[in-house]
Amino acid sequence: MKRGLPWSDQVNDGTTNVTVDQPPKESSSEGLLIRKAEVYQEYMKQLPIPTHRGSIIPFTTWMGLGRSIKQLYGQPLHYLTNILLKQWDHLRIGSEDEHSPLDIVIHPCKAEATVWLIEELHRQTSSYHHIAKLWHSDPMRHAFIDSIFPQL
Repeated sequence: MKRGLPWSDQVNDGTTNVTVDQPPKESSSEGLLIRKAEVYQEYMKQLPIPTHRGSIIPFTTWMGLGRSIKQLYGQPLHYLTNILLKQWDHLRIGSEDEHSPLDIVIHPCKAEATVWLIEELHRQTSSYHHIAKLWHSDPMRHAFIDSIFPQL
């Protein structure tokens, strides 16, 4: 059976021209967001998780602990970690210990170790496609992307 048109010829359906042998192109802003997420994820993968802990960090909220960790270690936390810390703070709303400082509810060493474990997972295993998808739907994403750039 012979083809009527070569694959590279255009097909005209009356409204638009489509080239058959080329995949549809992403919008330039979507492609740019995916590229930014890819660069971000590759950068975060390169950052080592600290192996030596400093002193015990007092904190009242998960986000407060995150801020203290960033200051103490001079490292950013992953976008997904920052989002998770915010969600954990929201989970406390309405609980019986909502107004208690969090470092009374959970030992500061356990809390810090938990944050670093989650951070390692986010740095090493997150898909940049998933991050780009989240960024696309999050108009406040810049608030959760840290602007700390340690020397590699």
